[in-house]
Amino acid sequence: MLKPWQVDSWCVAQVGADFVWRMEAVLDTYAQPYDVHRPVICFDEKSYQLLDHVRDPLPPVPGHPARVDHEYKRCGTVNFFVAFEPLTGQRTVTVTERRGNAEFTAQLQALELRYAAAETIVLVLDQLSTHNPAALYQYLPAEEARRLSRRFEWVYTPKHASWLNMAELEWSVLQRQCLGQRLASVDAAQTELLAWETDRNARSVRANWQFSISSARDKLKRHYPQCK
Repeated sequence: MLKPWQVDSWCVAQVGADFVWRMEAVLDTYAQPYDVHRPVICFDEKSYQLLDHVRDPLPPVPGHPARVDHEYKRCGTVNFFVAFEPLTGQRTVTVTERRGNAEFTAQLQALELRYAAAETIVLVLDQLSTHNPAALYQYLPAEEARRLSRRFEWVYTPKHASWLNMAELEWSVLQRQCLGQRLASVDAAQTELLAWETDRNARSVRANWQFSISSARDKLKRHYPQCK
């Protein structure tokens, strides 16, 4: 995952002005003040490998930490969806057995219910092939798919720039605080993630986002296409 100071000439050369306008569109979205009628939701998903112990860990004893055998058993994979509202410090993390258009459609339906009072839901997401309004037409009647797609304002991060999605900040914390252990089943993953989500929502943990359009034009100016 590239950081703002790691964007190289190859990356920008591949996408050119498309990279710049998408980046500035995302940053402009983040700069807007909170509007209950237009909540900004950062959305992302990750696959996760379920693992189980081959031998039961030994509990800690005075002078010795818990001991875990390095050998493990693979138990398949699951998919985590995160929807993070950075200005209110609220997030939902959902565990699904699969990832695809059906699961993406279900996530958007859940977001619409969660923000039923909103006029428009501003959705920041990457350009994964399933993150597309077209997915809705595969699992909903055309009129309902069109209606649901119009409930969202679709703001896509540039390719090779997932760091622009603030949902990535939540993933980083989630991995450090919750996923540094072996989880062997969907139920175990759901239990751990729900406890983590509940705690952070209760404390309304927000994102401390510092990267703006002005800082992008300063730090990344050598990557901006030059006017002819």
